[in-house]
Amino acid sequence: MDLIKAMTQSQLKEIPEICIGDTLRIHNKIKEGSRERIQLFEGTLIARKHGGISETITLRRMSYGIGVEKTFPLHSPNIAKIEVVRRGKVRRAKLYYLRGRVGKAAKVKQDI
Repeated sequence: MDLIKAMTQSQLKEIPEICIGDTLRIHNKIKEGSRERIQLFEGTLIARKHGGISETITLRRMSYGIGVEKTFPLHSPNIAKIEVVRRGKVRRAKLYYLRGRVGKAAKVKQDI
């Protein structure tokens, strides 16, 4: 087991300190044919699952009145950069309740 842990330890990326409720901007590498570009996805962090090399985060944002959720593997080579736009103040580990809310009710308070 230590051999597997040592192999995955070298693959881990340096990520900023992120918490549930934070608004993040993720720079995601998109490959289209032979070209590669970076696409931004900005949303509220509603879930963080697993740990280590297989850790994933789920972001939620509103796009033209429709809620869009996207799950990113945190240590993927396709993620170029993670920025923290603003800190959120929440008292839950998962913010799935935001799925049923619209407008101002779906906002997360800012942590100062």
